[in-house]
Amino acid sequence: MASSTSMEAAGLTLPFLILTFLTISAASSTNQIQILNAERRIDLSSHIVKVFLTLKVENVGTTPASEIVLAFAPAQADHLALVKAQAAIGKKKKKSYVHLDVNPTELPDAPNGTKYFSISLLNPLSSGETATLEVLYILTHSLEPFPAEISQSESQLVYFRDSALILSPYHVKQQTTFLKTPSTKVESFTRVEPTKLAGRELKYGPYEDHPPYSFSPVIVHLENNSPFAVVEELLREVEISHWGNLQITEHYKLVHAGARHKGVFSRVEYQSRPSFSGTSSFKHLLASLPPRVHSVYYRDDIGNISSSHLRSDNRKSELEIEPRYPLFGGWKATFVIGYGLPLEDFLFESPDGKRYLNFSFGCPLAETVVDKLTIKVVLPEGSKDPSAVVPFPVEQRLETKYSYLDVVGRTVLVLENKNVVPEHITPFQVYYTFKPIFMLAEPLMLASVFFLFFMACLAYLHIDLSIRK
Repeated sequence: MASSTSMEAAGLTLPFLILTFLTISAASSTNQIQILNAERRIDLSSHIVKVFLTLKVENVGTTPASEIVLAFAPAQADHLALVKAQAAIGKKKKKSYVHLDVNPTELPDAPNGTKYFSISLLNPLSSGETATLEVLYILTHSLEPFPAEISQSESQLVYFRDSALILSPYHVKQQTTFLKTPSTKVESFTRVEPTKLAGRELKYGPYEDHPPYSFSPVIVHLENNSPFAVVEELLREVEISHWGNLQITEHYKLVHAGARHKGVFSRVEYQSRPSFSGTSSFKHLLASLPPRVHSVYYRDDIGNISSSHLRSDNRKSELEIEPRYPLFGGWKATFVIGYGLPLEDFLFESPDGKRYLNFSFGCPLAETVVDKLTIKVVLPEGSKDPSAVVPFPVEQRLETKYSYLDVVGRTVLVLENKNVVPEHITPFQVYYTFKPIFMLAEPLMLASVFFLFFMACLAYLHIDLSIRK
């Protein structure tokens, strides 16, 4: 009985010791780092908020540090689309940058709702050493239109909420924040002295010696008439044909996510006074397509839309599209863009004999946010063991699609991601194996169909001649 009691006590003690060790080690890792200088630049020139953060960190502990932790407030964590980091190596003209891995992490003593990301250093930072890190993180749906409704002739005003102090689990010795505004029209802003507004730049700081998790909320009310183009859903279907073509079909559900339009719309006023009427609306979008694109079309449920312009050469292709009507706040448009590409530019063979597609992730439309992106890679019939290599986490699953004259169906690899921004446009690869015997299936079946059609025509002619006689 005593032995069983001691075993239960030992079983309860072991997890407690492990938890205690993790808590102490996490706390010590945050205590041994301090930020000597932090400079944050927030770009509010579009509806996609880009934050450039430069950190000079120092290891004031006794053991080497292998990671730096970034903290985000709950309000920002819900709108965080992307976090990138790089390390500065060298000085001045010889300075270069090296990419660093960034991954979500957790801290045991974190305030409620705080989200953390861990930056893995190339080499552990020894005691007394310093390092400079460049961080880019992007926020979506972070500008709140106020007023929420505007007429055709009014400018769009938005609220931006943040903190004058950088939220960090480390002690910050000195920090400064700069906000770049789209125009010089700033209605109001919270003052946390020293604060200075000059032209299109609002400066907070410098502030010195602030403990971990210092926070000073600020609100900036400013004019922003940039197009708030948001794609609620985007389905990109990439169909591979080993006969030399790569067919792309993109289905868009576009919305203007800015201040909702109120009142009536005057086409005469919109066209006669373009600089004053509908300044926050947009009537055209630019899509960046791969070079050597062909067979481009742009249509909606009504039919083909002729208001588009394609510029293409061997280096890049640009498609300028215009919806059937200008988009004001709250207005929506659905359309389809399709085009073909030469397969030889995107399909390759790996050393182990597998074929792989090298294509770009993300949305081709410039300065747009995609709430939900789905990419379906349709492989030729007979393809097996598909796998995707994407430089960031995505959801993956398999489907089967039946096209014309298919026997067993085509394997479809589905990739899904949310809160996609232009910085997500990076190459990804889809690997698969293929049996060449299936390449003969489609031609043989097509030949069979044409043969049957030919025989049917002969039979019809024979019957018709018999009737005439």
